[in-house]
Amino acid sequence: MPSTPPVGEPAPLDGQLPASALNGQADRPLAFYVHVPYCRVRCGYCDFNTYTASELGGGASQAGYADTAIEEIRLARRVLGDVDRPVDTVFFGGGTPTLLPPGDLGRILGAIRDEFGLLPGAEVTTESNPDSVDAVGLAVLAEGGFNRISFGMQSAVPRVLATLERSHDPERVPHVVRWAREAGIEQVSVDLIYGTPGESHADWATSLEAALSTRPDHVSAYSLIVEEGTAFHRRVRRGELPMPDEDDLAEKYQMADDAMRGAGLEWYEVSNWSLGADTRCRHNLHYWRGADWWGAGPGAHSHVGGVRWWNVKHPSAYANRLAAGESPAQGREVLTEDNRYLERLLLEVRLAEGIDVAVLAAEGVAALPGLRARGLITERPDRVVLSDAGRLLADGVVRDLLG
Repeated sequence: MPSTPPVGEPAPLDGQLPASALNGQADRPLAFYVHVPYCRVRCGYCDFNTYTASELGGGASQAGYADTAIEEIRLARRVLGDVDRPVDTVFFGGGTPTLLPPGDLGRILGAIRDEFGLLPGAEVTTESNPDSVDAVGLAVLAEGGFNRISFGMQSAVPRVLATLERSHDPERVPHVVRWAREAGIEQVSVDLIYGTPGESHADWATSLEAALSTRPDHVSAYSLIVEEGTAFHRRVRRGELPMPDEDDLAEKYQMADDAMRGAGLEWYEVSNWSLGADTRCRHNLHYWRGADWWGAGPGAHSHVGGVRWWNVKHPSAYANRLAAGESPAQGREVLTEDNRYLERLLLEVRLAEGIDVAVLAAEGVAALPGLRARGLITERPDRVVLSDAGRLLADGVVRDLLG
């Protein structure tokens, strides 16, 4: 969850949504995101809403966090009403969710199951740092219903990890992947970052080889983004580190794509690869396709029926709101048709399935011949699908489609 919320109108204290957001909700898939805002160390590049202290006071301690999050899940049930709406995917992100005891994560998942139910075959994911889990804890997670885990590997090169201020030992990654498999967690993903200052092409090749040697079901690879307000941004501004180079990022993306294909993984979103359709991250696909999701936790964002809202950021404020019987939502916005069209373009164009040409406004249709001539989209007449070259310029393709 990014640390800076958008500007919107105040959210009602009871969390109630407009009737328009609830109309037809039973026919739409529902996902749950649970934000766990704790980290042992705050990485210098991170712009997420995270906190390093284990005891923040004001009801914000890690020890009491599960009970607080469960209160928001119960609030979600009241707000969404008695409509039969079992959950399709649950994703625990952070922060580092696995800093909480695995039993606490299981209790939060159990509350979602008790209040809403889970669809058969529901995807249940937690993010994890390699140094925040062990074999015993992974077994408890599997027993509690987690069937997918995403390990924040980022790099296999100690020097690169040090620049990113990541604290784990890269040699631990294959062990945690093996422990997850042995525990019965069905799908394992690894996350990578490329473009760190000082990272050579050889370094990146080493990281790709190490990640793929674990035989993951899924890989996410993101270019380093220097976010304003982060420690990394301050170091760049002082001249201690260079900004990532765009040509270098493009070359490393191509290296990643070649390596993934060689390992049998196919791209299904610009920064994500999987072994097949059944190992794609269904939760993220809900985001990219504009489905409904409830985000529980400090700073978490939610979207239901064209209404988006976000919670107060600080764990103490979050806990205090719920203890008082109030919604933790700080602000919200009702998306206009223009908002929804823009977001649909931004997200669906990044998918391998692309976006239906029939969705496009006149400006978008007019841009198609030029995009095809430049080799940025494929020749499919019914859908806008990025070519290999177009994936490197996805944002530019969207700008052209907007006119």
